[in-house]
Amino acid sequence: MPKIKTKSGTKKRFRVTSTGKVIMFSSGKRHNLSKRSKKMKRSAKGPIIMSKQDSKIVKKYMNVKI
Repeated sequence: MPKIKTKSGTKKRFRVTSTGKVIMFSSGKRHNLSKRSKKMKRSAKGPIIMSKQDSKIVKKYMNVKI
């Protein structure tokens, strides 16, 4: 049986920690930042931990044990 390939877009956007949590970056920080509030830009600054339900989908794409 052949190996399962990972989704290449997923491995570029997400990281899995040693405890199995998925780290992602917030959306909405690429362009049109002048119309966004300072509070929104501050809250989307660093990496955040993905919710448990969504991380199951991402782990399936990355072939990580759930």
